[in-house]
Amino acid sequence: MSVDLSIEYARKLDREDPLKDYRKQFVISDPSLIYLDGNSLGRLPLKTVEYAGMAIRDQWGDRLIRSWNEGWYHQSSRLGRKIAQIIGAHPEEVIVSDSTSINLYKLGYGALKMMKGRSEIVSDDMNFPSDLYILQGLVRQFNGKHTLRLLKSQDGISSDMTELVRMLGKRTALVTLSHVAFKSAYMYDMEKVTELAHMHGALMFWDLSHSVGAVPVSLKRADADLAVGCTYKYLNGGPGASAFLYVKRDLQEKLENPIQGWFGDKNPFEFKLHYRDPGTIRKFQTGSPPVLSVSGMEPAIDMLLEVGIGAVRQKSVAQGEYLISLAREWLFKHGFRLGSPMFAERRGSHISLKHAEAYRICRALNDPQVGNHVVIPDFREPNNIRLGITPLYTTYTEIYRSIKQLRYIMENRIYEHYPTSRDMVT
Repeated sequence: MSVDLSIEYARKLDREDPLKDYRKQFVISDPSLIYLDGNSLGRLPLKTVEYAGMAIRDQWGDRLIRSWNEGWYHQSSRLGRKIAQIIGAHPEEVIVSDSTSINLYKLGYGALKMMKGRSEIVSDDMNFPSDLYILQGLVRQFNGKHTLRLLKSQDGISSDMTELVRMLGKRTALVTLSHVAFKSAYMYDMEKVTELAHMHGALMFWDLSHSVGAVPVSLKRADADLAVGCTYKYLNGGPGASAFLYVKRDLQEKLENPIQGWFGDKNPFEFKLHYRDPGTIRKFQTGSPPVLSVSGMEPAIDMLLEVGIGAVRQKSVAQGEYLISLAREWLFKHGFRLGSPMFAERRGSHISLKHAEAYRICRALNDPQVGNHVVIPDFREPNNIRLGITPLYTTYTEIYRSIKQLRYIMENRIYEHYPTSRDMVT
């Protein structure tokens, strides 16, 4: 199907976009900069500046320690209830706590401890490395009594569900996968995979970091057991913002938290010398929450609840199809190929384009001396350029200009002017 290749068509799509006014609610200090990396770090909402200012000036500065009784103590649970609405969970099943990796460790440990007599963990080779590192550490911590088995992707883009079925059995304790793969944006069928895990008596553990706030999720409908996710990508919570975790209600009493801290005690301010398990989601808190960081998360979560994930997903799919159509017309002849699933129903909200010179092409995109716009994507080894579509602020015109800039770089072989040595953060 042909696509209109004019800038006028992109502008028309922007004028007709029902979400176009939400872009005004973000800090955009340089309108000429095209930011396509919201799948790594979301833009700063204007209201977050206000909220963070209040937390510092009014709460910390004026109210001081009184602020714990005026909102800080219940902040993690309150925001957890809001995130629960986004991921289709019961309000008492989600809490904001620690980082994604620490939460994955806590719930992974609890799951393996609970599933005694089962010795296999199943994941895939498209999972985020940190998740695999945590699982490898758990295997060592449990004295090598468990085996981590990885489902191999044949194309580096998607997974073979038939092979996953063959891997599951009576020894499977835990199946843990990223709902949306961080490189390719491949999206698992959450309900189907969870059902497969349960058919074999295993627990199902999802990492929602690349799906929360971008695609519809219903942990309740899928009957998922455990989940974690970060808040600084599509939830726009800020760099290093606290993560969240989910534990199904009927598992909260059974699952052990290996890092028992005072904020997870039944009543922290009784200061008892022996830990008392509250038997609720609060047990998975550990130490004092980073109040200032958590305070900045709320405006973007509220914005997303106002818009509705259905509207966000509808625009994401439309923009993804538009980007791929332009790439086919302008880039595939220059050695690019699609590194994400072709069909939108199997894809998250970023598009990966593969090229042998992907790193140097990203360097050229970032260079203000090249073309008319600075374009910020990100690079993932070995040959992936990820273009993040964040519908609350990404425009069709930005997508058009980004692909046109890529075409300009390729036609003039500008990427050849850059070294192959990598920056520390890519």
